[in-house]
Amino acid sequence: MTTLVVGASGATGKHLVQQLLNMGQKVKVIIRSPEKAPEFWKNNNDISIIKASVSEISEDEMASYIKECHAVAFCLGHNLSFKGIYGKPRKLVTNAVRLVCTAIKKNQPQNPVKFVLMNTTGNRNRDLKEPISVGERLIIGLLRLLLPPHPDNEKAADFLRLKIGQADSLVEWVAVRPDTLIDEDIVQKYDIYESPIRSALFNPGKTSRINVGHFMAKLISDNAIWIKWKGQMPVLYNKETEQKK
Repeated sequence: MTTLVVGASGATGKHLVQQLLNMGQKVKVIIRSPEKAPEFWKNNNDISIIKASVSEISEDEMASYIKECHAVAFCLGHNLSFKGIYGKPRKLVTNAVRLVCTAIKKNQPQNPVKFVLMNTTGNRNRDLKEPISVGERLIIGLLRLLLPPHPDNEKAADFLRLKIGQADSLVEWVAVRPDTLIDEDIVQKYDIYESPIRSALFNPGKTSRINVGHFMAKLISDNAIWIKWKGQMPVLYNKETEQKK
């Protein structure tokens, strides 16, 4: 089984690639600068490196990259620089999600392709009408105006919710929502919830990047877990954080 990872060179993407390999998956990665990839990627027969910029890939090219893949995982995000946050493309993630879904449909696979998107607890699942306080609503409104990556994350998840939906015959999806991201060296216990159990703005929890990579890899490799969460936006917290809420 092969998974295409978009955003593989990022802080979470690298963990996802390793977790997929640990679970016996083959991996394709799209990265702009292969020379910056971890050395073991270059000498690993289970990893195929595609040199490309996601924002410059054509529909036909993406269809060719996905053709032999049973899953696509997204850890794509904006660079945390002025140009990365305020420059173009402002809809980097949304455009890439749309491109991949269009490419999957172009291939007309015999079985649905799994699509796993890394999202954020700052984005509510509107299918569930998740509650939000007045204060949170005001701050999120400001974030939409002042920080383009935030509405991009919202629109990327909305594309899956509204354009792909729950009954598409070619694409099945899950949008994983971690809370405040931290770095850890090993996978630790974590809890998964249908919706946030705490305020992402006023009482945030913590989620290690390696745990995000592990859960995304489990969704791809374990059909029972996939069936439980497909078409949803599960929230991920490190377990000790949840206990101290």
